[in-house]
Amino acid sequence: MAETGRLTQRAPATSRVSEVTLLRIAIVVAVLVIWELVSRSGLLYRDVVPSLLAIGRALFDLLTHGEFYWNLGVTAGEIGVAMLVGGVSGLLVGLILGGNRFLAKAFEAYLYYLGPTPKIIFFPVMIMWFGVGPGSKIAMGAVSCFFPIALSVASGMRQIDKVLIRVGQSFRANTAQMVMKIYLPAMRHPIINGVRLGLGVGLIGTLLAETKLSNKGIGFLIIQAYSLFDMPRMYAMLIVLFVVAIGANALVGRLGGLDRIKQR
Repeated sequence: MAETGRLTQRAPATSRVSEVTLLRIAIVVAVLVIWELVSRSGLLYRDVVPSLLAIGRALFDLLTHGEFYWNLGVTAGEIGVAMLVGGVSGLLVGLILGGNRFLAKAFEAYLYYLGPTPKIIFFPVMIMWFGVGPGSKIAMGAVSCFFPIALSVASGMRQIDKVLIRVGQSFRANTAQMVMKIYLPAMRHPIINGVRLGLGVGLIGTLLAETKLSNKGIGFLIIQAYSLFDMPRMYAMLIVLFVVAIGANALVGRLGGLDRIKQR
């Protein structure tokens, strides 16, 4: 009887999941249909909205040339280093501000004010400091991802159960032990959320920097296709970039999910 009850409880949940999946598929199909209709209507200037067939051909051509993968590797490397630098810096600053009320009152307001500021305005400074090579792009990505990670970690620090902190103090744990054994495990969800947000804005910052001053990377290829008015190729690169960004975000979220599974 108990197993029958569990099956009846799972059935509606499975049905809801399938309905959500069907809705998502319907939205994608509707967008594709509308795109093709606009492309064929002639309402916009020629090739501004190319047909799906033209984009598909450009996508196939893009994925069958090694030059694209080399540029993708360049951008991925820049974003990876930027996430490492900005993520570690954001984590440290978040721990300090979350654990010290005086410093939080003194400095956290600056993070809230500077966080929404478009980071591209700092790019000329990054060029003067780090040159026109990969350093300035990495710096842009690091600055972009720093703020959401720092603010998320600082907020997560304040939400830690006081009982956990007292347990660590009762065992006379030093600062490093408190961070590794108490703070970080208790803040895994804020950290994961901060990294996901930081990955998104870090990707945007790096690509914007590549479009402004670079001769390699995905941002350079996109702005090059735009300059040549090769719209199918530009849209094809945007699609690939969109898929890669979704995959990276899903991977980070999956890592957070694996942590929850291990603790059950």
